[in-house]
This record gives sequence, structure tokens and C-alpha cells, in this order.
Amino acid sequence: MLMAASITVQAVRDRQWSPFVPPDPTLWLQSGALARRMALGFDNVVADAYWMRAVVYYGGRLRASRGAETSDRPSFELLYPLLDLVTSLDPHFKVAYRFGAIFLAEGYPAGPGRPDQAELLLRRGIERDFGRWEYFHDIGFIHYWWRHDYRTAADWFLKGAAQPGAPEWLKPLAATTLASGGDRNTSRQLWTQLLNSDVEYLKSQAELRLQQLDTMDRIAELTPLLQRFIEREKRTPRSWEEFAAAEGLRTVPTDATGMRFYFDPKVGRIDVSPKSRLWPLPPAPGNSRP
Repeated sequence: MLMAASITVQAVRDRQWSPFVPPDPTLWLQSGALARRMALGFDNVVADAYWMRAVVYYGGRLRASRGAETSDRPSFELLYPLLDLVTSLDPHFKVAYRFGAIFLAEGYPAGPGRPDQAELLLRRGIERDFGRWEYFHDIGFIHYWWRHDYRTAADWFLKGAAQPGAPEWLKPLAATTLASGGDRNTSRQLWTQLLNSDVEYLKSQAELRLQQLDTMDRIAELTPLLQRFIEREKRTPRSWEEFAAAEGLRTVPTDATGMRFYFDPKVGRIDVSPKSRLWPLPPAPGNSRP
């Protein structure tokens, strides 16, 4: 009878009750040293728990930012303290360093847009985790992709190439970055290398970025056609179908996922749709981020 009653109560609760989720969560414990003392020797277990909280926090903030007005988009101010706490509890948590750096460097609104914090996290990984070559590579990647500082990126690639167990492609990658850094071909080479990662999230990120680069190439091809249409017709296209027919395109232009492009008639600019999983596109290599 008690079992039947508990199942009934639970069913009612699940249908009608939802837990309270504060709009601005608080991280009460931020000191790594204090956390280690309170963990009572279970540092790795506590680090795993806080890592899961960091992932859920990032995912929740990312989901809340999509479709929200600019003024209502949440910030990511607790992400770095969470990652710092995780890596203080477990100094050899490789996934936390590498994933955490990706989360931190991601531009707003898909992330906090803090490549400085991403680099700081990876530098601590180098100090604590025996100088893994992956951390050197990731710092170079931050300088290449987000800061567009190709000389510094090449320096970090060379430092990574000098680490034990580093792959052979790091040294020529540094040379390529110096010679032609800033073009999408070099960016494509960087992300293609990450397709061979043994970490599934990095592979999925690489696939996403490569699709974004393909889409950016497609936009670069379509933009002159759009300008030609505007100059000829003295107006913007009424629809993508009209544009495709006028310019002799076989199909309506879409991004790499098959989603129709978004056209802003006020500025005459082609972009990916906010509904596409490729949105927002990163800044073009060689250009400063808006």
C-alpha cells in the first residue's frame, strides 16, 4: 500500500511541480584549497561533480541565450570559477582544461567571449599537468582563431612541437600559420587536425567549424551576385527564389546544413539563419571580432 501511494504521489509531483531554479546561480565554494580540505581525500570525485555542474551551467546559459533579446541574455560569469575549482581539485583533468578553454573562448552569445581566461586555464594546465603538448596547441589555436595573432599562435605551435609525444604536424603547422595565417584554408587545416582527436566533443566541434568555414566560403561567393542584383534592379530581392532565378542559380542558397540563408535588406548582407546550428558564424580569419 505504501509503495502504491508513493508511486501515485510521485506521479502527481512530476506532473505539477517543478524545482526552483534561481536566475543567477551562486557558487558558494570558490577556493580550490578549501575544497580539497572539505573533499576528505575524494578530490577526484568532487572534481567530477563540479565538472558536471560546469557543463550543465554552460549548456543552460547557452540555451537561455538563444532567441533572447540582447539585453536579456545571461552572462557566463561563474564558468571560469567553476573550471578553476575543478582543475584545482584534479590538476590532471585533461578534459576540463581543453573543453573548458573551448567554452571560455567561445564568442558571445554562444559563450563568454573570454579567450584571456581560456589561455589562463591552459597555462595552469601546462604547469600542473606535465606540459602536455595539447595545451600548447590549444593556446596557439586561441591566438589564431579568436585573437588573430598569427605570430603568437605560431610560437605556441612550435612550443607544443618541442614537447614529448607531440605529433609531427605541429611544426609545419607553425610555418603555415606564419606564411598564410588569416585565410580560411589555414583555419580549415587547423580544424581538420582536430577531427583526429580521441575526444568526441573536440571532433564534433571540428565538424561544426568546418561546416561554418564552408558556409563562409558560400557567402563570399553569393555576396558579389547579390550586389550585382541590387545594382541592376535598384532594389533588394523580394525572396531567395527571385534571387536564384535572376542569377541563374539551380537552387535556393543554403548553408552547409541545408538551412536557407538569412538576408538583411537594411545592410544588404547575407548571413546564416539564427535557427541554424551554425549561428553565429565566427569572425572571418584576418578580421577583428565585432
